[in-house]
Amino acid sequence: MPPASIRLVVADLAGTTVDFGSSAPAGVFVSLFQRHGVAVTDAEARGPMGTAKRDHIAALAALPGVAAAWRERHGGPFTEADLDQLYAEFIPLQMEVLPDFGDLVPGTAESATALRALGVKVAVTTGYDTAMMKIVLDAAARQGFVPDAAICASDVAAGRPAPWMIYRAMEACGVWPPRAVVAVGDTIADIEAAVNAGVWAVGVTATGNMLGLSRAAHDVLAPAERAERLALAAERMRAVGADAVIESVADLPALLPRLVTG
Repeated sequence: MPPASIRLVVADLAGTTVDFGSSAPAGVFVSLFQRHGVAVTDAEARGPMGTAKRDHIAALAALPGVAAAWRERHGGPFTEADLDQLYAEFIPLQMEVLPDFGDLVPGTAESATALRALGVKVAVTTGYDTAMMKIVLDAAARQGFVPDAAICASDVAAGRPAPWMIYRAMEACGVWPPRAVVAVGDTIADIEAAVNAGVWAVGVTATGNMLGLSRAAHDVLAPAERAERLALAAERMRAVGADAVIESVADLPALLPRLVTG
């Protein structure tokens, strides 16, 4: 059994508990800039993943190649007004595709059940806004996963890497201090937020943004290539402060005893 000191797990949504590969947001960011005549690669779109979606758009626009392409295409630099426009366009685009990417990551519901049997609550956080989060949570509930609390970027003053969503989840679940909490996510921003919150930081490598592959694409990887890519992902997450790295949230219940005892 995990030590009694761990009483809350705060998990990310896309790429960690739902939407294997975190495909829903990545594809929309690529399409969004494409609509304005600027190419953004899938890898570039995934770079700021985990942050609030408006912040994500701003980060993409600030990439040197994207900024130069925007200036050339539109005759001037990317402005705050452009950010307002792109974010307004992003919302319906994201809402439209979310129902197509609502499948739980395998093992999510089972892990939540196992954790609760040990007295550990399970909350979720996300860079989605309230309306987007509702679509995702409704789909998750139909598959047997209902978190004890759900916090989105629009609920707090700033999204990841700020710690506010984690703190809000702790408040909602009545759990403190920070070392009684494990935050688990599939992006660098997830790890940074956990570090900033002072909670245990656990990275997920196989099912989300670090590999950036659908379940079908992931499952046909050659074993050597898969191992190499997972090792690189784990190295990147540990470099920004992850206390532990797992392939999937399905591995979390078994990790907790090792995490706290070292």
